[in-house]
Amino acid sequence: MIAIDYSNANYPVRANFAETHNRFWERLASPGAWFTGAQKVAIAKEIRQSHDCDLCQRRKEALSPYQVEGEHQTASSELSDVIVEVVHRIVTDSARITKNWFDGVMSQGLKPEEYVEILGTIVHTFAVDEFCRGLGIPLNELPEPKAGEPTRYLPENASYDGGAWVPLLPNFIEEGPEADIWNGYGANVIRALGLAPDEVRSLMDLFNSHYITNDSIVGDWTICPHGGLSRIEMEVVATRVSSHNDCFY
Repeated sequence: MIAIDYSNANYPVRANFAETHNRFWERLASPGAWFTGAQKVAIAKEIRQSHDCDLCQRRKEALSPYQVEGEHQTASSELSDVIVEVVHRIVTDSARITKNWFDGVMSQGLKPEEYVEILGTIVHTFAVDEFCRGLGIPLNELPEPKAGEPTRYLPENASYDGGAWVPLLPNFIEEGPEADIWNGYGANVIRALGLAPDEVRSLMDLFNSHYITNDSIVGDWTICPHGGLSRIEMEVVATRVSSHNDCFY
């Protein structure tokens, strides 16, 4: 696997970014809970392909995406049509995803836990890719998939009690296999990936270098977590980017 290295980027880059991105690339290439390494890398390829998909563009420009029919331009034959649809819709038009759409992809055979692993793969790959776009450098070469079968691990304490479309883990987890995935309270935006615990672990790893540690979210807002922007400055940037991306949070 070619190591990610930002030492020759257009701007100075903290070493922990490359370290974190390399760790995620390793996870991306490895079998997950529900998908093989080859399928996960194929999902990453679809994430990139969706930006050039004619169907996605026409849906994005339409008053309602549900008025536009057609076939996605795909990057790989590794994935089913329903997985390609999920990847392309989440990447290009997530703000207009509805419960009816979600129920529709579930009726085509996709399971909630598979949906969550796809979502985690999208979130993390997209974060690494957007980091490169922000620096004005080429996207990192995707890793070569590793052999092996998915673990098919499903946490026992996930339930629909959280009111979400997918089962969630409890806000507080004091013991058991998932006790490590968040320190103290788990916010909903993090719990959304709890049905695939390793996706939360990847999120927390990226979170720590791109943002702050989970246990520092409530704290002194004047602190500069990484010696650069203060917490307040970081939140200004985050709010503007979230607004631009139509994030309902």
